[in-house]
Amino acid sequence: MSQIRALIVEDEPLIAENIAVYLLNNGYTVSGTAYDDEEARKQITTNTPDVVLMDINLGSEEDGIDLARFIHENFAIPVLFLTSYADRDTINRAKEVEPSAYILKPFTEKSLLSSLEIALSNFSRKQVPQLPKLFPTKINRHLASPLSEREFDVLQRICSGKTNQEIANEVFISVNTVKKHINSAYLKLDVTTRTKAIAKLLELAK
Repeated sequence: MSQIRALIVEDEPLIAENIAVYLLNNGYTVSGTAYDDEEARKQITTNTPDVVLMDINLGSEEDGIDLARFIHENFAIPVLFLTSYADRDTINRAKEVEPSAYILKPFTEKSLLSSLEIALSNFSRKQVPQLPKLFPTKINRHLASPLSEREFDVLQRICSGKTNQEIANEVFISVNTVKKHINSAYLKLDVTTRTKAIAKLLELAK
């Protein structure tokens, strides 16, 4: 659970597979793949990811914009649209649900990953625009098992929208060590995703 978990919503299996490969090659985890609106809703509700990569045209009753509206109204999860549509009507509809990115197909691995990294960082800052000062003593008094100094430091960087690799670079430790600290911190906070970890920290910081 220490890696960023991405749900892929794409009705073309080959494209979905390529996206999954791009993500896995760059330290992300694929929480699931949905090929239609019904499966996407189920995955979002029962296996909530940290981010959703969403095609707009799903060949089903609801399209990606309808699903993004459902996410926007019920979950604090960034949505990145992956689409071939660049017409004004589609873009205007998409703007209404405030996506974190709008990526036109065909895209490269590099362009997808850079857009994803920026989207995650910007979304995190938007969710906590004025992050309160987090004091480990204040947080730990609510926990049965206290966070270590390093775990607390890593969590603060997660709140700032940092990826595992960025955290590793900033604190001069390996990505695997970052993952171990995140896994341990998640267990102590009783959470399973970055979004839930941020929400829990903000709750305990009050």
